[in-house]
Amino acid sequence: MQPLVVNISDMKFSTNPEDIIITYSLGSCLGVTAYDPKARIGGMVHCLLPTSNTAREKARDNPFMFVNTGVVMMVQQLISAGAAKNRLIFKAAGGANMRNDNLFNTGARNFAALEKLFQRNEVRLTANNVGGTIPRTLLLHLDTGRVIVRSFGEDVEI
Repeated sequence: MQPLVVNISDMKFSTNPEDIIITYSLGSCLGVTAYDPKARIGGMVHCLLPTSNTAREKARDNPFMFVNTGVVMMVQQLISAGAAKNRLIFKAAGGANMRNDNLFNTGARNFAALEKLFQRNEVRLTANNVGGTIPRTLLLHLDTGRVIVRSFGEDVEI
């Protein structure tokens, strides 16, 4: 079975426990997974930027571009598909400083936006693999809820 591929500024979810959801090349972008272990429903979003505050029109066209709108939209779609909000397990990867850019550091700002969103909504981030200067691939296995971060051929479960 082919994995469901999440592109940049994109989201995929599935109710099929045989599916694997994957996103490639998370640099400064942030990948966030949400999984309901009882319903075995999960999703993944690949966000490019932290907030839509200065780009509301872009957020309307593609909410998944931004952490503050993309994660919310993913959760809404998972709940509509049968997941329970109180059972969702959240994990994140990416948020790297790919260009050693301390002025903008989009990766750190993306992760800070996620932390702020979760704090405001009293949601707990179970695990993360963020920061540094390396790209990552993120995989969500819907049969078990396992989340794997792959970088330079090495897999780490978070």
